[in-house]
This record gives sequence, structure tokens and C-alpha cells, in this order.
Amino acid sequence: MIVVTGGAGFIGSAIVWKLNLKGIDDILIVDNLGRTEKWKNLVNLSYKDYIHKSVFTEKLLNNKIENIEAIIHMGACSSTTENDADYLMENNFHYSKTLAEYALKNDIRFINASSAATYGDGECGFSDNINNIENLKPLNMYGYSKQLFDLWALDTGAVDKLASVKFFNVFGPNEYHKDDMRSVIVKAFYQVREAGCIRLFKSYRPEYPDGGQRRDFIYIKDCVEVISRMLENHGINGIYNIGTGKARTWNALAKAVFAAMGVEENIEYIEMPEQLQDRYQYFTQAEMQKLSDEGCNIIYTSLEDSIDDYIKNYLQQNDIYL
Repeated sequence: MIVVTGGAGFIGSAIVWKLNLKGIDDILIVDNLGRTEKWKNLVNLSYKDYIHKSVFTEKLLNNKIENIEAIIHMGACSSTTENDADYLMENNFHYSKTLAEYALKNDIRFINASSAATYGDGECGFSDNINNIENLKPLNMYGYSKQLFDLWALDTGAVDKLASVKFFNVFGPNEYHKDDMRSVIVKAFYQVREAGCIRLFKSYRPEYPDGGQRRDFIYIKDCVEVISRMLENHGINGIYNIGTGKARTWNALAKAVFAAMGVEENIEYIEMPEQLQDRYQYFTQAEMQKLSDEGCNIIYTSLEDSIDDYIKNYLQQNDIYL
């Protein structure tokens, strides 16, 4: 059985979708649905059972869940603006560490979700070389909570027995429940439908024109292909970036949305909220050589083709889910 924590969330549900495509449905989904719309991500999927996070932890640690071959740990608070540090420490660090320790003790494959937010403003680059990890300075508590797990894995030697993946700017179907944390692509789609324009943040650094801030955008389908290969190959252990290795501008993203929708370009640049100005990433670009060296060679979908697929095959359809 494969356990997917955060299995009703964006990346977690997409992983279940990918497993289903491969004929795998012996899956236990662990999550906390609450009052969110996450449950809709599960409707099209096939899995054996769903269990609440708190119940899962108790049963797991008391060895009441049998035949687990892998834990894909995507469950976490993913809000980069969350300011409850204790909450983030408990959910993103201590909980992750507890699951990892159990998995390693019981010879269970463990794949953990880290984040490109650990790289902060990019001052130390975007290399996933383990010699670089200790130098990183995240700009927000979310990034720091993810950094702590990677540091723990390094300090204990667990890094050689598990995979911790740093997701860059992931977008695609099943992100709809994330409210303000949804990708700019889905927000832009609805802005164009409702107002005929796309609103992007102005730049507050002279080396970047408005809309010229650059991010490594990666389509969810490419993300889960990488996870699928890591699940198959237990030799891929360590800390790895998951991005395309090619940074693109927000302007290029906006133009791709207009093109996919067949609408004339109309970009409006707006002020960035003050609380974001000192912790905003102007540039991210994953170094992908390390993953490639492990034999995980993915032909990543271009930004334009990804957005075209997302809009035409999901956002403009009656069923918008994977």
C-alpha cells in the first residue's frame, strides 16, 4: 500500500491521479478536509481508504496500519504568509520528522515535500547540492519550517535513505481550493474572463522591469512524473529540486494565458502589498543537473504548452479536475 499524506491537496491528489494512470489504487489518503473544497480533488480518483491526519498518526505509531511500501508525504501548511510559527513548526517540521523516522525504522520508502522557499532571495543560489543546504536563508517561516526538515535529514544521515524534494512554482489542475495561494495562471484566467485584463505586481528593484520578475514555473503533470520515478527507484535519495531549470517572466506567463484564451493582451501592473515587499522572490531557477545525474531525465513541458493544456483541457471544461 502507498500512503499519500496531503492526498486531497494539490500535489498530493495529482500524485494519486498519476498512480491511478499506472493502474495503482492500493492507496491510503491522509488529510484534514475540514470545511475546504479539497474533497472535490478526490472525486475522480480511485483509492482504498481515506483517514484523518490525527487518526493516521496514532494508528501508524501503534503499528496498526500494515503492508505500507511507501509514504509520500505532501501534507503540510503551504501558505508562505502563515505567521503562526508554532503551527508551522508542528505541522511542517515535527510531523514530517515523526513520519520519516517511522518510515526509516520500518524500511518504508519515504518521499518528503520541501520547497524552493528554502532558497530565500536566491543569494546563495538554487543548487540542491547538500553542501549548500546549511547556507540557505529562507525569507518566511514557511520556508524555514521546510529548511529545518532538510537540516535534520542532513544532521542525522537520514538524507541518504529518503528523498526530500524542493518544489518550485507548481501550477495546474486541482489547485483551486488554495485561495490566495493558487497560481497566478488560474487567477489570471478568471481575471481575463471577468475584467479582460491580467494584474501583475510592479517591480521594486531597478534590475527587474514590471512583470519582468522571473520564476521557474513547472506544470503539475511534470512534477508528479518525477515523484513517480522516485517511487520506482529507491536509489534516488537525497535533497532534489523539482523545477524545469528555466526561469520565465510573469509577462511571458500572462501572454501565454491570453494566447490560450484567444484574447488580446492587456496587462495591468499593481502595487505589491507592503507585507510582501521584503520577502518577495524576484528570481528562482532550479538547478536540475543533480536529478538528471540520477537518471531521472524528464522532458519538461514548456510554459506555453502547459498553460494551453491547463486552460483548454481543464479551466474551460465542465470538469476542471484531474
